[in-house]
Amino acid sequence: MKIVVIGGTGLIGSKLVAKLKQQGHDAVAASPKSGVNAVTGEGLAAVLAGTDVVVDVANAPSWEPAAVLEFFERSSKNLAATEAAAAVKHHVALSIVGTERSPDNSYFRAKLAQETIIKSSPVPYSIVRATQFFEFLSAIAEMGAAEGGIVVPSALFQPIAAEDVADRLAEVAISPPLNGTIDIAGPEKAPFNEFIARRLKASGDPRPVVGDPKAPYYGAPIDDTSLNPLGEARLGTTPLATWLARL
Repeated sequence: MKIVVIGGTGLIGSKLVAKLKQQGHDAVAASPKSGVNAVTGEGLAAVLAGTDVVVDVANAPSWEPAAVLEFFERSSKNLAATEAAAAVKHHVALSIVGTERSPDNSYFRAKLAQETIIKSSPVPYSIVRATQFFEFLSAIAEMGAAEGGIVVPSALFQPIAAEDVADRLAEVAISPPLNGTIDIAGPEKAPFNEFIARRLKASGDPRPVVGDPKAPYYGAPIDDTSLNPLGEARLGTTPLATWLARL
């Protein structure tokens, strides 16, 4: 099976391409580095010729509200049109759990716009919504840096390892299209600040971490329902302790 991974050289894409190749598939990493740009359309027709499945895990280079929205709208429209012309049988997209529950978060709004375009395309699809990755915990901590400490939300959090995200995406990519959405998350749920404190401690960072129910997540207020699956979800198998031990 030929599977093209848009954003195939990034954190998730590189892991996914490797897994699909190990399973015997013709997995192609497509990104601007390889001459494929979904935003401009450059190289799309050529790389999608003869493709069975497209997995879009590309990330926007800028999270500025207008820029991130333009990135996901343009890339998704170009992919939908080119996939339809190439008779691609299945489009898989990586999105975020809770996109519709955080209207004040510009990145989430952009991902929701992407999902809407995918659903309106004639190409059968599967949308995989993931919680935040362990790999981003340090960057999330810096978002709350203040006066020698870290202040982050105390809402419940259920992050997942990038390796587990790639595993779930590989499963979906080689399965029939869902024509729907699934959630994936890590195996543990705890207050946001507890995950951040454990990540900082593992890296030798002595700054205290405080959980504040009013602290925003990338400028938007959150509660226990904002970032977690509310119903059934496919869970990863890697607990934070195991991931931290590999650092």
